[in-house]
Amino acid sequence: MTSATKKKIGIGLGILVVLLGVALGVFLLKRQQLLDYALQRAKAKVERKYPVTLTLGTARFTDLNTVGIAGMSMVPTAAPTDTLLRARNMTVSLSVKSLFAGRPVFSNLEINDAQLTARKTATSDNFSFLYKKKGAQPATPRDTTKGVNYGLLVNQLLEGSFDNIPEEADFRNFLVTFESPRHRARITMPRLAIEDGDISGQVTAVIDSVENRVGVQGHVEPGDYALTAEVFGLGRRPVVLPYVLRRYGARVQFDTLRLSLTDKELDDDELTVRGTASAANFIVNHPKLSDRDVRFPRGGIDFVARLGQAFAALDKGTKVTLNRMEFFPVVSVRKLPVNERVIGKMVNGLRSRSEALAGLQVKADVESAETPANTFFEALPEGMFNTLEGMQGEGTLTYRLHLALDMNQLDSLEFNSGLTPKNFRISRFGRENLNKLNEDFPYTAYNDKGDSIKTFTVGPSNPKFTPYNEVADYLKGAIMTAEDPRFMTHKGFMEKAFVKSAIQNIKEKRFARGGSTISMQLVKNVFLTRQKTVTRKIEEALIVWLIENTRLVSKERMFEVYLNIIEWGPKIYGVNEAARFYFDKQPGNLNLSESLYLASIIPRPKRYQMSFNQYGEMRSSARYFHRLIADLMERKGMISEEARNSVTYNLSFPGRAHGSIFRAVRPDTTRTVFAADSSQFEPLNLIDLLGGQAPDAGVNTTITPPATTTPPKE
Repeated sequence: MTSATKKKIGIGLGILVVLLGVALGVFLLKRQQLLDYALQRAKAKVERKYPVTLTLGTARFTDLNTVGIAGMSMVPTAAPTDTLLRARNMTVSLSVKSLFAGRPVFSNLEINDAQLTARKTATSDNFSFLYKKKGAQPATPRDTTKGVNYGLLVNQLLEGSFDNIPEEADFRNFLVTFESPRHRARITMPRLAIEDGDISGQVTAVIDSVENRVGVQGHVEPGDYALTAEVFGLGRRPVVLPYVLRRYGARVQFDTLRLSLTDKELDDDELTVRGTASAANFIVNHPKLSDRDVRFPRGGIDFVARLGQAFAALDKGTKVTLNRMEFFPVVSVRKLPVNERVIGKMVNGLRSRSEALAGLQVKADVESAETPANTFFEALPEGMFNTLEGMQGEGTLTYRLHLALDMNQLDSLEFNSGLTPKNFRISRFGRENLNKLNEDFPYTAYNDKGDSIKTFTVGPSNPKFTPYNEVADYLKGAIMTAEDPRFMTHKGFMEKAFVKSAIQNIKEKRFARGGSTISMQLVKNVFLTRQKTVTRKIEEALIVWLIENTRLVSKERMFEVYLNIIEWGPKIYGVNEAARFYFDKQPGNLNLSESLYLASIIPRPKRYQMSFNQYGEMRSSARYFHRLIADLMERKGMISEEARNSVTYNLSFPGRAHGSIFRAVRPDTTRTVFAADSSQFEPLNLIDLLGGQAPDAGVNTTITPPATTTPPKE
């Protein structure tokens, strides 16, 4: 190659390099101009969609397709001094091809040192515009006749949340704070990444003084409104739900929570959401629920939830799993119109918690699959059935529940719950040997505070023990008539009495009446504590069912034990001590009037003397009880007409109780008149008092003693 040729080639290469350099310079200049234009369009788009002012710092390409933005802030236009979101710097990937095509595509968002500050007052906030649709109708006064449409509300929240989730993102040192008149939250995220829809990160959240350190992982498809997520405690610490702790005083925690949303459909202002949720080591603790943790090792739900105008429901297709036991619930909760008095209090913020329930309607039907006995016992929550832990059985059990509650019409309450056995038998007892009721066993009596009073043997080895056949028939009949008219025929429960008790308890917002059968009272005294908690009542019901439905103990033996352990006065336990303490008799020698008195004091044995006024005369409330129980006993053929006519209200107490019942009376020429004290005699439910027949006309099946303003006289 000649020198001239080489020279020409060199000149050509030089020209090419210059041209490439010029082209590159033009490209870089044009690229930056297009970037600035694209960011302005993005800013305008955001500000059209949301009522905010978006400020972006200087943007520069850091390599071929990566853009660095020096800072960003978002301020609601309604509050120009209240910055909602700010970040020190941002990095995004930008497709150069899309940039030159005029349709820039941003991806791989990375935000460093960002802070989201949400605030809410009684009248406004700086964040709700994120999930409210543009062009939505302005807020209107709440229509108390229709209530909130929860379907539209939840749909707004879901769409607002999913529409703002980027497909690719990496948040580092992200701080979220929230303040309202009632709540305060601070959430720190060292890192939260979304890559190809996969979510991973760590979060430290302090909400209402409750701190949680959790890990998060899952997958999201924003366009399909689909999500799978797993939240778990870090450092082997559980996750505690803060709102429930503050609002209800209940500690609810779990080790791992898994949630998935698979489908949502809005039709005619009703939203249907399908998905699953499950938890590992789920624990609930509340003093009204239990005196200890109630633990569900494994549990989950496949749900079909429907929400609409003032209602929420779990529809058919929902399945709840506890360990390996499956339940199929159909539940609906609806808020009905409330009266004008409550509405006025709602407006003025004076509504009480009980009034907040006014207008609430709940319907529930739950059925389990036919479950092997051992699977059933294994599914029982830990801490809820301590007496039965370790129990095993054969055969199968099926559970059913029906509830219909209308807080506007409490007397219409419907409730029934039960187990259906198939070839069922107990093969091994749990912590407590339920068969001990058939043997001599030590019994410890406790007071209401849980302190032990005395321990004694229940059985023939105790000289004070009184066999069933050695107790006066009058006393047995009076107690059964007053406490449990169908004891000898039912299988542990009287649903009508239970429902009536539940109605009164709801009305009075306390455990005003227990609705317990003699079987339930026996189980409570022998196997359980005296604490009035929900779990104790459920455990009591299950033990009663096991004893009654397996015929573990005869009715006569159950009543015999009952008579020998119940309290009849301060530190007076058992029918033998009671007969001696009051009447200085053997239990078999009690007459009808004495038996009626002993039956009357069982609900409140420590107030045994309150049947009499200061002059030793029986109060009218006590007389009413005696007359009614005697009348019922006669109608049921338990006593003769002659015996009924022998009832007297002038009882003598030759036993040790005499001094406290007949107190010394100071001379009083004016003889001050006292109203009868009916507080000792709680209203009693005498359901199916004639062995399942309807009561005769004029017979009041609820004992509500009348008050009087003058002491009764013979």
